[in-house]
Amino acid sequence: MASKRDYYEILGVAKNASEDDIKKAYRKLAMKHHPDRNQGDGAKAAEEKFKEAKEAYEMLSDAQKRAAYDQFGHAGVDPNMGGRGGPGGAEGFGGFSDAFGDMFNDIFGGARRGGGGAGAGGQRVYRGADLSYSLEISLEEAAHGSDTQIRIPTWESCGTCGGTGAKPGTSVKTCSHCNGSGTVHMRQGFFSIQQTCPHCHGSGKVIPEPCGSCGGAGRTKKTKTLEVKIPAGINEGMRIRSSGNGEPGVNGGPAGDLYIEIHLKDHDIFQRDGDDLHCTVPVQLTTAALGGDIEVPTLGGKAEIELPEGTQHGKTFRLRGKGIKGLRSSYPGDLYCHVSVETPVKLTEHQRKLLKELDESLRKAGDKHSPNAKSWADRVKDLFKS
Repeated sequence: MASKRDYYEILGVAKNASEDDIKKAYRKLAMKHHPDRNQGDGAKAAEEKFKEAKEAYEMLSDAQKRAAYDQFGHAGVDPNMGGRGGPGGAEGFGGFSDAFGDMFNDIFGGARRGGGGAGAGGQRVYRGADLSYSLEISLEEAAHGSDTQIRIPTWESCGTCGGTGAKPGTSVKTCSHCNGSGTVHMRQGFFSIQQTCPHCHGSGKVIPEPCGSCGGAGRTKKTKTLEVKIPAGINEGMRIRSSGNGEPGVNGGPAGDLYIEIHLKDHDIFQRDGDDLHCTVPVQLTTAALGGDIEVPTLGGKAEIELPEGTQHGKTFRLRGKGIKGLRSSYPGDLYCHVSVETPVKLTEHQRKLLKELDESLRKAGDKHSPNAKSWADRVKDLFKS
């Protein structure tokens, strides 16, 4: 049978180490070799080292067992040799639970998500859940900012039971399973886990006869109006945080937050792309051919664009600084105006005659008036040659 390693050697401390040094050394090893942190091929070896460190700590954290071990070695703490209780015994387990309870918080981050700490009377307090609200605003509101109001759910103390949750004439009782602490210790294998009491759900109290108005919650759901300031430049999908307007906490814990998610309504004229704006500008055929000034809208008013003679469909004109100044931008974006040349419809006979005369004149002049058509026709010929 292989000989057992020295407990001081296992923890990596000197024989004259203090209780704090022993506890710190154990916690470091326990965190390193904890089964939840070691999966796969090395899981078994890590578990053995975890058990070994646990046993060493149980012996050296108990003053009487440590004295016996210092004097007689492993024989002094072996229950089969008349010692005061070996690893896993009632006394040894108590010391392990104390150290492991602190270490457990380091590994798993304390209380469960949304968690908290100990409240009055040792009860666990929990932060309330966050809430989300979808708010649809116009492009103008997003660009310039605005103040608006929203209605959100809130909770008020129940008027029937005064917030106790108990039926009038009855009272709240201390939970007998956790003795009011809100937590219980569960032993799983070789270690102990502290978890929320399943009977009182962490409140430390039970209500034998719940209030008929609130169902034992102690509060009723209402709605309230909240003022929301929308900052200029906010964009689609951004969120505004309203602290403390989420669900209330448990056992006096802090309330959660409200996150207002912004969505932009479709605009009749503009499409937003980051800080830039895009719009389609319809232009008459004659204006595109002859050129001239046209008026275009912007979020700040009107602007003019000078169309050169022979402007083609799809031509884009850029107006610098006529876009939106984003939340994190130093300068506003640009406005891109995309020309859409319109073909005349519902022509009169006179208009038809004029267009036919124009068409004949253009055809007689050859390709010089339609450079794009000439280029396209050449590419088609090349396609059929290959």
